[in-house]
Amino acid sequence: MRTRNRLLAGLNALLLAGLGALTTPSPAHAANLLSNPGFESGTLSGWSCSGGTGSVVGSPVRSGTKALAGAATAGDTARCAQRVPVQPNTTYSLSGWVRGSYVHLGVTGGASTWTSSASDYTRLTVSFTTGATQTSAEVYLHGWYGQGTYHADDISLDGPGGGDDTQAPTAPGNLRVTGTSATSVSLAWDAATDNVGVTGYDVFRGGTPVASVTGTQATVTGLSPNTAYSFTVHAEDRAGNTSPASAAVTATTDEGGGGTPGFVQAAPYLYLGWGNPPNATEVMRATGIKWFTMAFVLAQNGCNPAWDGQRPLTGGVDESTIKAIRAAGGDIVPSIGGWSGNKLGPNCSTPEALAGAYQKVIDAYDLKAIDVDIENTDEFENAVVQDRILTALKIVKQNNPGLKTILTFPTLNTGPNSWGNRLIERAAALQADIDNFTVMPFNFGGGADMYGNTVRATEGLKNKLKSTFGWSDAEAYAHIGISGMNDSSDTGEITTPQIWTQIRDWANSHHIGRLAFWSVNRDRPSWQFTSITAGFTG
Repeated sequence: MRTRNRLLAGLNALLLAGLGALTTPSPAHAANLLSNPGFESGTLSGWSCSGGTGSVVGSPVRSGTKALAGAATAGDTARCAQRVPVQPNTTYSLSGWVRGSYVHLGVTGGASTWTSSASDYTRLTVSFTTGATQTSAEVYLHGWYGQGTYHADDISLDGPGGGDDTQAPTAPGNLRVTGTSATSVSLAWDAATDNVGVTGYDVFRGGTPVASVTGTQATVTGLSPNTAYSFTVHAEDRAGNTSPASAAVTATTDEGGGGTPGFVQAAPYLYLGWGNPPNATEVMRATGIKWFTMAFVLAQNGCNPAWDGQRPLTGGVDESTIKAIRAAGGDIVPSIGGWSGNKLGPNCSTPEALAGAYQKVIDAYDLKAIDVDIENTDEFENAVVQDRILTALKIVKQNNPGLKTILTFPTLNTGPNSWGNRLIERAAALQADIDNFTVMPFNFGGGADMYGNTVRATEGLKNKLKSTFGWSDAEAYAHIGISGMNDSSDTGEITTPQIWTQIRDWANSHHIGRLAFWSVNRDRPSWQFTSITAGFTG
């Protein structure tokens, strides 16, 4: 009930803020500045919807034959927006017909209005006045978290068009490929110029728009392995003028489909901050294991990475252990975060600051991969921090060609929960280009079928990745990891060496990308689970 009250209070505050921004409309020429206002084209042409949540439907409609459907989820309000040129110091009237619960209509950075419940199409209207130098405005519609699909039709922005700036930007220059994986291509280009100012870039694959960014680099995901693609980029200015296309560039994705993943890692957890840690190189000699997931990098004095939030990245036991592992032919991936402790995600205030913290860890060890273990209410069940982590991982991946990024997070025994689904959906929407989504299929309850639940949870993850990214079964499995718990879990479940062998064999037969368990410290004295994990081949 308190959650419901907070939601309503937030919505009331939003309404009051919108009402406070209303102005008395001045006379203006009646001209709808929006393109495709009734979605009669049968497409979302002119509109951009978050996370693939928007679609055009034939029913219910207010007029004509088409309308917008926005599929709001627990993690996405299904925001659909369109930017148009306007004139400074001018009053405009925005209106639209909407149907659904908690549907909002407004202008970014300005006035908005909403309806709490409209069982049939209801008209929303709001007015706003542009700023002294404003030459474009973005209008938007969205629903509300967990309130289901809304519908909208006949959206209108009335007022004089922005005719002061008709000069398009120059074409972006020197479009180039900066990295590839089996399912992604990273691009960069030189900035376009404009008489007023460039506001963003649209990346096209062939003739299809696949990414919109404000900077001069992007990663296009959801591609097929060993396939050639052609890309161009257009620049856009504040008045909505679009540049000519850049010169095209062709890139071929890496091999990795057909059951041959491009990234394979057998990496049980090694924790140097707990009890009497085992000697890593002795474990390697006894078991054949090559990789370790080293736990845990936390925050120290704000947004500064440190082992357990206490030990420095260099000059201590952690660095000497990493050097010994590498001298023995192995390597490590740091586990950043975890269930408890003071974590970087909430302590770094911006994605850029968080990316800077990750970069310190990468630079300290010249890493090939990093893992962010995102758990608990401070990171996993926090939409702002989820997005911050995903954006930070996108930044460090763009700045470190070849770096592999891993997300480790809890799961239900049927697949990701609502927060896990949101994490995956936002990874796609933000184009974070995550290489591996690792689930932790345990703590379902004592007496659970650990093999059966692990397989069901992983299959649920596979299905979510397929539906979100458009991947095949092989592509989805190649992006999946399993992180189990040897012997007894926190809730008394038992995973025996025999069960772990079954899980490993299933993982090998489905060619998933990663296998880990918590932990080598608990695998004494025979290192059975570590030896079994060393047989993971992906």
